[in-house]
Amino acid sequence: TEAEVSTRKKTFAEVQTERLDQAERTVLIKCPSRFNEKKLLQYLSSHGNVKSHFFFENRGISALIEFSDKSSIASLQDAVGIPSASEHHVVPFKSRLFTFTLKNPVSQHVEGTPLHLSPQCHIPVKDLIEKLCLADSISSQMYILLNEYQLTEENIKLRFLACSLVRDFARAYFPDSTVKPFGSSVNTFGKLGSDVDMFLDFHDTGKHATKTKKGPFEMEYQMKRLPSERLATQRILSVIGDCLDNFGPGCVNVQKILNARCPLVKFAHQPTGFQCDLSVSNSIAIRSSELLYIYGCLDSRVRALVFTIRCWARVHGLTNSAPGTWITNFSLTMMVMFFLQRRSPPIIPTLDQLKELADEKDKHIIGGYDCSFVSDLRKIKPTKNTETLDVLLGEFFEYFGNFDFRKNSINLRKGKEVNKPESSPLYIWNPFEQDLNISKNVNQPQLEKFVAMARESAWILQKEDKTQQIINKEPWGLAALLIPVGKSNSSKMKNRMKGLGSETIRSLLDSLKLNNANSQQKAVGK
Repeated sequence: TEAEVSTRKKTFAEVQTERLDQAERTVLIKCPSRFNEKKLLQYLSSHGNVKSHFFFENRGISALIEFSDKSSIASLQDAVGIPSASEHHVVPFKSRLFTFTLKNPVSQHVEGTPLHLSPQCHIPVKDLIEKLCLADSISSQMYILLNEYQLTEENIKLRFLACSLVRDFARAYFPDSTVKPFGSSVNTFGKLGSDVDMFLDFHDTGKHATKTKKGPFEMEYQMKRLPSERLATQRILSVIGDCLDNFGPGCVNVQKILNARCPLVKFAHQPTGFQCDLSVSNSIAIRSSELLYIYGCLDSRVRALVFTIRCWARVHGLTNSAPGTWITNFSLTMMVMFFLQRRSPPIIPTLDQLKELADEKDKHIIGGYDCSFVSDLRKIKPTKNTETLDVLLGEFFEYFGNFDFRKNSINLRKGKEVNKPESSPLYIWNPFEQDLNISKNVNQPQLEKFVAMARESAWILQKEDKTQQIINKEPWGLAALLIPVGKSNSSKMKNRMKGLGSETIRSLLDSLKLNNANSQQKAVGK
């Protein structure tokens, strides 16, 4: 049952630690064009036990190999040679990325079963819609979407490996440092194909506290002092960025964006196929990742609803991968969380309720903000709410289609609609930095477009005659909501207009105008 699963759920920190450890015992191999899986594993096993492995397509076939013991990697590295420098000269940095080619390719005939390749990206929306039409309820449609889009076990391993490989560079300068993923890679809401946000962390907590107590002296390192933390961050990232650019195998398009509010280095990591963003430890961002992790683990409906709403928003051009005046995925996710807190009975607790459950080890004060909340999922009582996803999807559109955005703001701490502290069109309180609005970028036309689409979608779901649509082989339920506006023919639209109040017609026409105005913008986006 759901309840049993949540009692066994690991804490966020446990999962992170386990995955980072796993990544340290992992190598990535570019495989020969035709090879025998069994022989490859047999050879690798001569260096130590292979705990797990998988193959994936990335400009040829690659294999991720996890050894049981870290020492196996050193053993393998001893056997690996440096590329012969005939046409290119090489930077002799020895990483955990290897290329294997067959010594006598002709003699080894490829026998055995064909390789199983793990997909590292999700199917296109049109293929998804076809799958959705075969389901028997909106609820099962939503779980199909979730299964197609969510990160797989293999993809998560690859993400942590990318961090671990960057950490190898950072350790050349800062031996105690770690590089950890945050955001969608770890908060249970990540979608296949999304970027990897990673940060460099120097605070290896626990180690230092015990040392300083012994002996008669206060002892500290002599370190370079700089006028601000920001400057230190910029310098460190600048050097690591240069390092990746000059020495990092497969690190291309390295961009240093050091004047941003949060300085970062962007790069493409070809061996894993990820687009990466590296910044320096941001404790509040990690707390947000953990908060979402908790919400995602509490009830399976949470993730199904978030993935569905995000896909719906993307199809209708309400969100966009480029920064701008669109609603971000983070804001949208927070809106779904708020909606789930507002159900009766609530499906997830408010942040204040999670803070009440926190004990000593959960206390986190960051930059004067109280970011404490319970980390042990077993302490959170499961919800008594039994609403189906069919109901919740319709109610979500209904709720925000009629939300008083002019007057109210969205506050996840209290789980209540609160008067807006200032006049941004959409005001969503940052759960931790209480004086920030996470949706400050959203303008009035974008908000109106969101409201219009929510109303239109609520209306499609209410008016729907499922059996008729299945007979006519028309997309129904969630599938009908994922067809971009302008794709369905306009005569249907006219028929729908019959017998509607003038108010509804006005809001529908407005929504069409908005969609038209934004189709230009949509064409530029994903």
